[in-house]
Amino acid sequence: MITISVANQKGGCGKTTTAVNLSAALAMTGKRVVLIDLDPQGHATLGVGCDPDQCERTIYDVMSNGLTPFSFASSRTSVNGLDIVPSNVLLSGLETEISTMYGREYLLHSRLGQIDNLYDVCVIDCSPSLSLLTLNALVASDGLIVPVQTQYYSLEGLKQLLETVSIVRERFNPVLDILGILLTCYESRTLLSKQVESQMRDHFGNLVFKTIIHRTVRIAESPGAGLPVVYYDPACKGSLEYKSLADEIDHEIKIRTTQASFLNI
Repeated sequence: MITISVANQKGGCGKTTTAVNLSAALAMTGKRVVLIDLDPQGHATLGVGCDPDQCERTIYDVMSNGLTPFSFASSRTSVNGLDIVPSNVLLSGLETEISTMYGREYLLHSRLGQIDNLYDVCVIDCSPSLSLLTLNALVASDGLIVPVQTQYYSLEGLKQLLETVSIVRERFNPVLDILGILLTCYESRTLLSKQVESQMRDHFGNLVFKTIIHRTVRIAESPGAGLPVVYYDPACKGSLEYKSLADEIDHEIKIRTTQASFLNI
């Protein structure tokens, strides 16, 4: 199983939208996908049509005591091949509970072993902060996707996140790889979006995904319907862009899996 975190401590960057729609788009290619909602707001849970307040078991139960297996907390979604491990406000208290626990940074990593053979891809929607929850996600992940809104203030947040990634690699997870930076909320009619894109591509080169996610009405509407936009309106611009992103991710996974297999020979 490949584990991918979608993270950025800056809100409004399309983090949850990306996690939900990437998960659905990958499932549409025939992969077995599980989406873990690691944000106490539970927006990814809502995005696939589940009510956070009605979930009997959540990621909180899996991480808090170790007695609830992932299989008890995961639920099927309306997207074929996509399961959700939901979240709700209870998760906000987990950091305090585990703050003095030995090995607290590896808590999620240790639990993921339970489902390693059940899924092809695990996507984690991180909380919008550089918290202990986000640290758990990065320690447990093979790859990281960083959604960045095409605004100048977004660049400062990106710098801080990349510094955190370096620390995580050094201290906890040397195999953590940045799969790419995803430009989101793009508005073709504005000079600002084009300037930020140019600046990002000049600075980060191939680390920026070719796919760009534009700001569209359909993407904004789909959470209200409890559906990923790739199901809400499969032919719309936003759906096609997230399917393109899934293709890029799938290509990267195949390359890196092949390289890892070669190095292990």
